[in-house]
Amino acid sequence: QVVNYAPFTLLPSAVPCALFEQAYAVQQDFNLLVDAISQNKEFLERTLASTIKVDDFTARLFRIHMQVLEEGLAQSVFLGINRSDYMFDCGLDGTPALRQIEINTIAASFGGLTSRTVAVHGRVLKVLGKAEEASRLLPNNPAKGLALGIAKAWELYGSQSAVVMFLVEKVQRNIFDQRCVENELWNRNIRVIRRRFRDVFEKGSLDDAKRLYVDGQEVAVVYYREGYVPKNYDQENWEARLLLERSRAVKCPDIATQLAGTKKVQQELSRPGTLERLLPGRTEAVARIRATFAGLYSLDMGEEGDKIAATAVADPDRFVLKPQREGGGNNLYGEELRQVLEKIRDSPERTSYILMDKIKPQPARNYLLRAHSPLQVSECISELGIFGVYVR
Repeated sequence: QVVNYAPFTLLPSAVPCALFEQAYAVQQDFNLLVDAISQNKEFLERTLASTIKVDDFTARLFRIHMQVLEEGLAQSVFLGINRSDYMFDCGLDGTPALRQIEINTIAASFGGLTSRTVAVHGRVLKVLGKAEEASRLLPNNPAKGLALGIAKAWELYGSQSAVVMFLVEKVQRNIFDQRCVENELWNRNIRVIRRRFRDVFEKGSLDDAKRLYVDGQEVAVVYYREGYVPKNYDQENWEARLLLERSRAVKCPDIATQLAGTKKVQQELSRPGTLERLLPGRTEAVARIRATFAGLYSLDMGEEGDKIAATAVADPDRFVLKPQREGGGNNLYGEELRQVLEKIRDSPERTSYILMDKIKPQPARNYLLRAHSPLQVSECISELGIFGVYVR
C-alpha cells in the first residue's frame, strides 16, 4: 500500500556523444560559478531586489541570509551538491545543441536511483540479446560521488563523534534515493541520522561555539532533502531553519547557495558582462558556460520587461514562463502562459517570474514503466542531469 517502484525507462536513451562531453566538461565551471555567487552579497541583493518585493518565500530566505551575515558566519566549511539539467535543442537546421534548463542547488535528487539504473538497462539489453549494446553503457554512480563530498565536509568539520543529519520531510516518497547516499556514508563509518525541521525546532540547540546539537548529538553536516518549497515551512520550521543557518555545521546547501539557484539569478547570468564580473580572468570557463544558455528574459518593471511581456502574449508558444520555485511542475506554457501574463503584465507580480525560450528537443521512443500504467511505446523527451560536488 505504501511502496511503489520509481518510474523508469525499460531501455537506455541515447545521448549525442559531443553534447554529453560538453555537459560533463562545463560542470566544474558551474561549481565555481555557484560558489562565487553564494559569496557575492551585493550581486544577490541587487539581483533579487525586485523578486523579494513580490515573492514572500524568496524574501524570507533572503532575510535569514542577511541576518546570518550580520551576526558573522559561524560556518567555515562549505559543501555544494548541484545538478545541472540540460535538453538537446534541435534548432531550425535540426542540429542538436546543449541547452541548460536549470541548476538545482538544494536537494538535487536521483543520484541514488540513477546509480542502480545502469544495471537494470544492462540486464534488459542482455535479455534482448544485445550484449554488445549493453557493454557500451557508461558507468554511472553519482551516489558515491555525493557521499564523497559529504564525507570530505564531515572530515574537515573535524569531530569524529559528530553525525551527518539528513533533513527530510515527514512523508518521504523518495526515501530509497536518499538511502543509497546514506549507505555509502555508513560504509565509511560516518553516522547518519534522519530528522525533520520539527525535530530541530523541538530538540535542536547551539552551544557557545555555535556547534549544533540535535537530540544531544553534535551535527557536522546538514544535508537538506527538503526546505525548497513554501509548503515545507510553517513558523516553527522557519525558526528551525534560522537555527541551522546560524550554526557552525556544514549546510548543504547554506542559504546563500540555495538563493544562487533561483530562476531570477539564472536569468541575470545571461545578461552580457555578468559572468565576466563573477568569474574574473576565467575567459574559457565563461565561454563554456555561456554556450549552454537558452534565451532568458527579465520581466522586471520598465520598458525592457514591457516589451518582452508583449512579445510573449503575442506568441506564447515561443516561451516558457517560470516562477521562482524548485521541484518541477510549476512552469506555464502556451495558452495558460498567455492568460497568466495578460493578467499580471502591468503588475509588479510579473517580476516573480522569468521567461525562457521554449526548447524543441528531439523525441525518442522508449517504454516507460510506471506503477499502475500500461506498458507501451511512448514518445519520450530526455533531460540530462550532471551532478557536481565541491567543498570550500
